Amino acid sequence: MQISDLPAVNATLNSLSAIWLACGYFFIRQKKISAHRFCMLAALLTSALFLTSYLIYHYHAGSRPFGGQGAIRTVYFTILISHTILAAAIVPLALITLFRALKQRFDKHKRIARWTLPIWFYVSVTGVIVYWMLYQM
Repeated sequence: MQISDLPAVNATLNSLSAIWLACGYFFIRQKKISAHRFCMLAALLTSALFLTSYLIYHYHAGSRPFGGQGAIRTVYFTILISHTILAAAIVPLALITLFRALKQRFDKHKRIARWTLPIWFYVSVTGVIVYWMLYQM
């Protein structure tokens, strides 16, 4: 594997994270606590692997400018800006949500998870969209 392969790896990890999150949400709605826990920990691990790979790639390769012109440029930067801001916010949100669950403070866990889940899902999905717009368009 080469550094140039990492953007595709990152998009795959983001996709997997979104899938784990969706499955975790489905399982908690079904009151399948063990399956929910497994999926959410898998989402956390997948996101941690993504972040590691992302940092390695950008350390070695820098950033890639967006080549699109016109309206698509505005769409790209709107997605990128919202993605970047929420990606920074999701790290502490996910960790707080996790620690509240581990401490079995499920009332507080549930309250913050209602914010954490949609933000985390949005960040994962828009990460794939950003990849697609940068490397596949």
